[in-house]
Amino acid sequence: DGCIKAVGQADVIRKQFSEATFERIIDCSGKCVLPGLVDAHTHPVWAGDRVHEFAMKLAGASYMEIHQAGGGIHFTVEHTRKATEDELFATFQHRLERMLRAGSTLVECKSGYGLNLETELKMLRVIERAKKSMDIGISSTYCGAHAVPKGKTATEATDDIINNHLPKLKELKLSGEIHVNNIDVFCEKGVFDLESTRRILQAGKDIGLQINFHGDELHPMKSAELGAELGARAISHLEEVSDEGIVAMARAKCAAVLLPTTAYMLRLKQPEARKMLEKGVIVALGSDFNPNAYCFSMPMVMHLACVNMKMSMNEALAAATINAAYALGKSDTHGSLEVGKQGDLLIINSSRWEHLIYQFGGHEALINYVIVKGKVVYENERCETMSSY
Repeated sequence: DGCIKAVGQADVIRKQFSEATFERIIDCSGKCVLPGLVDAHTHPVWAGDRVHEFAMKLAGASYMEIHQAGGGIHFTVEHTRKATEDELFATFQHRLERMLRAGSTLVECKSGYGLNLETELKMLRVIERAKKSMDIGISSTYCGAHAVPKGKTATEATDDIINNHLPKLKELKLSGEIHVNNIDVFCEKGVFDLESTRRILQAGKDIGLQINFHGDELHPMKSAELGAELGARAISHLEEVSDEGIVAMARAKCAAVLLPTTAYMLRLKQPEARKMLEKGVIVALGSDFNPNAYCFSMPMVMHLACVNMKMSMNEALAAATINAAYALGKSDTHGSLEVGKQGDLLIINSSRWEHLIYQFGGHEALINYVIVKGKVVYENERCETMSSY
């Protein structure tokens, strides 16, 4: 059934299954078996890369300056609206395969480069297709409130989402066409203010979506306090979170999805992971894969979390497995090696699991097998001929 049957000492397991026959046995002598990694925050469906903006950033332009110059999210929206569903699916599939080879077995995938109902639904259909046709696990998020569409005010955009987008999503959910798991809003100064964010998140919650949104990234917005009050499952970014917000999230068991790639690439201050951990917040990690932060690799995200956010390797591994699964409402089935949980595993070509974090960008020759639901979905032949050291 694709679930883990037994976990324990080798001799006990051998004895327990001495009569059993297996389709395949993998010799893991000198290797490590880990839970499949969980990427708790990605934007992987879009057309039109933004490599030209990377040069602007390096020359000193800020995120909001690029955004106001017609770049950023609006540039991607323009290209995504023009792309066909098949074009979007082809690039999305390729990106998911790269994530899988880097060890991610469950990925949160957002819409949000449509900003109109037609394109948002096109993106969600692309995500639905991948859910049905690919091995990787997907948690889908409707993020129609990713930016205010050109020609609309934030209030008009909010009304459109509540009156048109969400009722349509509810209808498609009931007919079984699209199954969305989470609702997201970019709660930010100059984008969606606290009141608009509250209205959209509450309306999403009312149709059965988990609240999982962008908050307190560029300016302190009291997003964390709002999320805790609304019973949010998770809040992402939190570079500018208040001390009160941290306490409120810990009390509400609302996960903090920290994105060290974003702070690194935008040269922002890093989220205060240590303060959150000390206050008892459930800290998860995500790659924030998008045209602005082009990173597929959770091992590299864990490395950045340790170096730049001062997390320990144990904390980073928990944040990229069980805690990231919790942020998606899936920690009862994913994120750890326990009997009855889904058989999503990595086998790495090293006797010490820490190499997965210690080797910055070394995962391509280190991840030997990726297994989803007990089935080998990626096997790396290079590992058989070389030592990981």
